Amino acid sequence: MTNKTLLSFGVVTPVVFWMTTVICGSMIDGYNHLQGMVSELGGLGSNTQYIFTIGLDLSALFSIFFSIGLWRYCRERRMNVLPVLLLANYLFLIGPATIPMPLPLHGVVGLPFMLLIFSPLVALLVWRGERDYLQISVIAFGSLCFLGLAFLVYFPDILSQNFGLKQRFLYLGWTIWSVGLSFIFIKDINRKLLNVRVYN
Repeated sequence: MTNKTLLSFGVVTPVVFWMTTVICGSMIDGYNHLQGMVSELGGLGSNTQYIFTIGLDLSALFSIFFSIGLWRYCRERRMNVLPVLLLANYLFLIGPATIPMPLPLHGVVGLPFMLLIFSPLVALLVWRGERDYLQISVIAFGSLCFLGLAFLVYFPDILSQNFGLKQRFLYLGWTIWSVGLSFIFIKDINRKLLNVRVYN
C-alpha cells in the first residue's frame, strides 16, 4: 500500500467507529446517544452485540494501517514518532469491544486505549518547528478541547443526564486528531509529488 493510502485510514477508522455506533443505536429501542454508554451497544446478549464487536474491531484494526502510515511519514520527515505510538493505542479498543459489558474484564482490557489522549499534547511539544506545525497545532488544540471535556465523566453533577455525551467527547477529540493528521500529511505528500513533477 502507498503511504497516502495508509494515511487515508485516519479518516476510514473513525468513520467505521461512528457508523457502528449509529447503526447499533438505531437497532436498540429507546437508546439515546446523549445518555447511553457506548459499551451498552455491544452489551452481553444484546441484539447488536456482534455487529458492535465486528464494527469496533474493524475500526481498531484499520487504525493499524493508519499508524503504519504515520510511522513511515514521520520516519521520512525525521519527526519524533512518540505521538504516533500514543495514537496507536486506539488498537486496544479491541479489548472492551470483544469482551462485552458487564463482564468484569470489560473495563480493564482497554485501559491502554486511554493513552491516545496524550498524542496531540505530546505532538505540540515534539513537533515544534515542523513545516506544518501551525496546522498541526490548530488540530491538536481542537482535539484537546474535546478530550478534556471527556473528563467530565468523573464529575457526575455536570451534565448529569448526559453521560453518553460526555463519553463521546473522547471519541470526538480522537476523531478530530486522526482526521486532521490524515489530511495534513496527505496534503504534504501531494505537495511533494507536485514539486517533483514541476522540477522534472
